[in-house]
Amino acid sequence: MQLEFRNNRDFWAGVMLIVVGAGSVIIARNYAFGTSLRMGPGYFPSVLGGGLVLFGLYLVVMGLKRNEKMEGGWSLRALIVLPLSLVLFGLLMEHAGFIPALLVLIFGSAAAGTEFKLVEVLLLAVGLTAFSVALFIYGLGLPYPLLAGW
Repeated sequence: MQLEFRNNRDFWAGVMLIVVGAGSVIIARNYAFGTSLRMGPGYFPSVLGGGLVLFGLYLVVMGLKRNEKMEGGWSLRALIVLPLSLVLFGLLMEHAGFIPALLVLIFGSAAAGTEFKLVEVLLLAVGLTAFSVALFIYGLGLPYPLLAGW
């Protein structure tokens, strides 16, 4: 049996999960772990990272078994627009407030795809922003200003 993993999507997804999980465990190794009842700052990243490593190993094995090839190519638009919208979100949170930052993030994420429809994105942006404001600002009480100066 020939192991072909160069274009194997499950293999590379598993490798990505293993790298991210191992990275979070390595970063959290110097934090206090605590117990399940009294969690320390290293508990969640260590447990989540361990779970990601295990799931990544499962994906690697299943990818080598199935040998399913990747289809499609790279989207240059997505590689540029998505990181840009994340950076703008961070900047706008500081200077414009939660609502404008979230609207830019949602519009930027939608614009990275090939099936952008203005009406659908507008409805999604308004709905997600209203839900996020209700959940994070009013429900959880996070101290983010809704708009600059509020």
